[in-house]
Amino acid sequence: MVKIIIAFVVIAGAAFYLLSKGGGDVSMGGEQHGTETHAPAPAEQK
Repeated sequence: MVKIIIAFVVIAGAAFYLLSKGGGDVSMGGEQHGTETHAPAPAEQK
């Protein structure tokens, strides 16, 4: 049981480290519905 907890902490720490070092704008807040989200690109007209 202790090994599972230690493994979880190590993997969570590694994931957080990789997300923070990944650069860009990584949001861990889920789906965004505010004005800061980007509108979809307009469709090409043929």
